[in-house]
Amino acid sequence: MMPIGEWLRDRRAAQTEFLAELVRMPSDNPPGDCAGHAERTAQLLEAMGLRVERHAVPADLVRAHGLASITNLVVRHRFGDGPTVALNAHGDVVPPGEGWTADPYGAEIRDGWMYGRGAAVSKSDFSTYAFALLALLQASEKLRGTVELHFTYDEESGGELGPAWLLRERISAPDFAVCAGFSYAVIEAHNGVLHLEVEVTGRSAHAAKPETGIDALEPATGILSALYAWRKTLAARASTVPGIGAPQLNVGLIEGGINTNVVPDRVLFRLDRRIVPEERPDDVERELRALIEHAAGAFPRARTRVRRIMLAAPLTPLPGARRLSALLCRHATRVMGEPVGTTGVPLYTDARHYAAAGVPVVLFGAGPRTIEEANAHGADERVPLADLCRATEIVALTLRDFLAG
Repeated sequence: MMPIGEWLRDRRAAQTEFLAELVRMPSDNPPGDCAGHAERTAQLLEAMGLRVERHAVPADLVRAHGLASITNLVVRHRFGDGPTVALNAHGDVVPPGEGWTADPYGAEIRDGWMYGRGAAVSKSDFSTYAFALLALLQASEKLRGTVELHFTYDEESGGELGPAWLLRERISAPDFAVCAGFSYAVIEAHNGVLHLEVEVTGRSAHAAKPETGIDALEPATGILSALYAWRKTLAARASTVPGIGAPQLNVGLIEGGINTNVVPDRVLFRLDRRIVPEERPDDVERELRALIEHAAGAFPRARTRVRRIMLAAPLTPLPGARRLSALLCRHATRVMGEPVGTTGVPLYTDARHYAAAGVPVVLFGAGPRTIEEANAHGADERVPLADLCRATEIVALTLRDFLAG
């Protein structure tokens, strides 16, 4: 049989075209209408000889999460008795936004990089993981265990109907997991996140007589000022985990008001608080709610309501993950031609759902050194095709050694 690296290099064009097909088909979340993308992905996988399970999430559950359609894909191949390793990547993507120099759905290749929404996060790892499994299928080594591909479609809205649903419904019960990442580091830890919605309600009135109403923007401004002042204190809470940094606070959405000549009767904003591994999520929420309540207390005529949108725990290493990390680092160091070690990242991912289920999990996949270099979630998102090929070889070699015992 041909060595794994050589086999993959001979199929680089096919792997690139597979990724291009995935990028060309939109799967924006919102609106989260991704069942069509899942079906096209399943067809492409089946054309390569893989057996694909389609797991449609019930429509009422999808609607309850504010989405339109989700079908999660599972591919399983049992090589023999042994552990099950799941490889998870997500096919839903954020909308493209403005500022692109390439068609967001064009999969244009420029100077060795593929441009397109999802090219880096994380349709690239659909390609990485699928071709890693295909490489193992042609290898001559006798392996003991099972490889599963979990291709899911709601990471951008929390992953509750993707990996969390697959695990909760017992569709899969892996022993280990690898989730989408970048090629120059193996991720063992990442931040959690708290999303809160703050709604301030007053009473509208004519702008010529503002005292006859209750201006909702004034208390909202007071709350925001308190939050921004408090944000400066977070720098003193930096994590000891490399790559994580300090907790962060961001107000990412604001809406309200009726018209220029009307006292605003309602202001709503949503905030994102990143939670470092040393923090307890419940304590973080309690502290933030108390801060908002205290600031709102200076404006008793308005009513303030705080609603939790999402609370996700940080990822910390579980026993058993270190063996996967060590193999990935060893093969990545050789294939990438430079030292590749373990670190943390300040974002949050679907990996936390595997950890919450007691599954040791790490992150590794195709991509450049940083999120910024990939333009992830920004205009001109891109992935270097050389890294796609190398990451696939690294994953295949790691699985081969891991399942060889």
